Formats: sequence, structure tokens, C-alpha cells
Amino acid sequence: MKILVALAFLAIIASLGSALFFMMRGPGDDPQQGRRMARALALRMGLSIVLFACLLLAWKLGYIQPTGLPTTTR
Repeated sequence: MKILVALAFLAIIASLGSALFFMMRGPGDDPQQGRRMARALALRMGLSIVLFACLLLAWKLGYIQPTGLPTTTR
């Protein structure tokens, strides 16, 4: 599960990097440049939503257990 989450984060960062690349190419005569950047950002949003939904589903099915700070009882 840790590997899948790490791969998803890498894919999200790669998509964000490609959007940055298309943005930093500067104003050009290519009308597709803005569309490519928007598509890369939309892909990043889609990947983030899918990752969040998969984490919730894995928690609900019991594949992962939440861990947190230990609580103290009085």
C-alpha cells in the first residue's frame, strides 16, 4: 500500500512539473500550449481525487489502519 501511495504522489508531482514546463515555455505562437498546461493540471486534480478516494476505500475495507497520537485518559 505504501508503494502505491508513493507512486501516486510521484505521478501527481510529475503532472505538476509538466504543467510548470508548459507554463514556463513563455508566450509562443502555439495555441496548444495553454491547453496542454490545463490538461496537465486537470490530470493532477484527477489523480489527487482518485488517491484520496482509494485511501478512504482502503481504510473502510480495513486494508489500512489509522495511527495517530496516543490519547491520554484521565
